[in-house]
Amino acid sequence: MNFEESVEHQDLRRAIGAITDKYGPEYYAERAAAHEPTHELWKDLADHGFIGINLPEEYGGGGAGMTELAIVCEETAAHGCPQLLLLVSSAISGELITKYGTEDQRQNWLPRMASGDAKVVFAITEPDAGSNSHSISTSAVRDGDDYVLNGTKYYISGVDEAEALVVVTRSGTDAQGRPTMSLFLVPTDAPGLVKNLLPVGVSLPEKQFTLHFDNVRVPAANLLGTEHDGFRQVFDGLNPERITGAALCVGVGRYVVERAADYARTRTVWGPSIGTYQGVSHPLAKAKIEVELAAMMTAKAAWLYENGKPAGEAANIAKYAAAEAAVGAADTAIQIHGGNGFSTEFGLIPQWSIARLLRVAPVSREMILNYVAQHSLKLPKSY
Repeated sequence: MNFEESVEHQDLRRAIGAITDKYGPEYYAERAAAHEPTHELWKDLADHGFIGINLPEEYGGGGAGMTELAIVCEETAAHGCPQLLLLVSSAISGELITKYGTEDQRQNWLPRMASGDAKVVFAITEPDAGSNSHSISTSAVRDGDDYVLNGTKYYISGVDEAEALVVVTRSGTDAQGRPTMSLFLVPTDAPGLVKNLLPVGVSLPEKQFTLHFDNVRVPAANLLGTEHDGFRQVFDGLNPERITGAALCVGVGRYVVERAADYARTRTVWGPSIGTYQGVSHPLAKAKIEVELAAMMTAKAAWLYENGKPAGEAANIAKYAAAEAAVGAADTAIQIHGGNGFSTEFGLIPQWSIARLLRVAPVSREMILNYVAQHSLKLPKSY
């Protein structure tokens, strides 16, 4: 094993950091408080080739792998500007269109996604299905040269910023009577698609939506991949989502730990800086350790995925470890700041918000524990 990062990856980190620093944590905090997208940073990153870094070169991407996309996610977050839609558009949708899209679909979407001119978000979650993807009820029925979609999707990120959705639908049943699924590319302005803003109580630039599909008609050419094989295909998008989500959490963890350390080195109350006291230094050291351990697992998961090896276990463990580490680090940073931890000037609440969100989504910590118990430890399934 060689744990020394390559010169190319070190340069990549510096370049992403330099771009992100032009905007900075104050920019992110202001956008998060106003629930307004960070369009300028996204386009700047795209103009330098980083939004589509994992997409194929022949479609305008960088031709790199999941490791490089994870670095983009980590470094933007480590410089105070986590980009949630990197997980959705670049990771899930980008990987699915690359792997399963027709040539026309790739030509239409990938160059514009890489250039930052288009985002494609992902719609799987439903009000009555939650983590149980087998129970989704949004249907797709073939009607001549079209499919007709009906149903509801819930907590879908960034619909207002996106040009299209990858929608997971129930499309039939197999020989054993089990539901089959199919994926579709659906324009966000499709007739019959109703988008309702879903208010949330956390500070995030990205908005959440409830989507209602009322006889939404899409051409058969919008089928992504193989009809009725969507459940298998979708996991080629969910593992990248877990890996990039872990990387984002690692970046948040790095950012809040450094902010808290800076504060502890300079803040004085009874003479010496508060960093002198073990009640401050030990929780911060613990947070640092946990973030570093999560970073190692994230790097392993990214390497396994891009080398075509089974990555499900590593991706889930990385996401679990990184979300736990980020939430713990953000909470520690807020505690060390005392009342200042809640001040908009110090910008810690938006960091805690996205870390806390990623402890629940895109897969909850409890479902990851179920996965490890069942698949890694071979314990009986409990649900």
